[in-house]
Amino acid sequence: MLCIDDLCEMADHYAPVEYLVREAAQQWEHDQAMALRRAVFCIEQGIFARDDRDAVDDHAQLLVAMSCNGGMPEQVVGTVRIHRGPGAGDDGEWWGSRLAVHPAFRSQGHLGATLIRLAVSRAHALGCTTFLAQVQMQNVPLFKKLGWQLREETSVHGRPHARMQADLGWYSPCHDPVSGFVTRAKVAA
Repeated sequence: MLCIDDLCEMADHYAPVEYLVREAAQQWEHDQAMALRRAVFCIEQGIFARDDRDAVDDHAQLLVAMSCNGGMPEQVVGTVRIHRGPGAGDDGEWWGSRLAVHPAFRSQGHLGATLIRLAVSRAHALGCTTFLAQVQMQNVPLFKKLGWQLREETSVHGRPHARMQADLGWYSPCHDPVSGFVTRAKVAA
């Protein structure tokens, strides 16, 4: 028979089997995504002093990656936002920004790649003809693997970045962002 100590020890070793990547649909998802961004961009990387929110958040669509327990979303472990380009009208320019994955989940389930895939696919469904991002230099190889081209090297918030453009041919439009995508955890060898 299991006692409470056994259950606590089992919980300490729990690892999600699958992740749901979708548009944030509930307030707790939004709140956890904002907390994750603060943890990554303010505390871990020190890019912003207190908060990374800006005016883009007022009109951006927030996408989240959530660990699932028994098929039910449980915790936001990754996020990215998509938005029309600065001053964009109907010219089809979209941007992805503030891609963040919790450090404990960076090697699990291809979360960054799946967030990028949903970001471009969702914008594609909304009429995007050009999808861009300012990518931290250490992430350029991942983006290149996902069909992105380097447009120019630049600096954002005093840090080296690359302006990159997605090849929309790699990304089918996603018309149902709330259903999103499911990705499985990597199996240990």
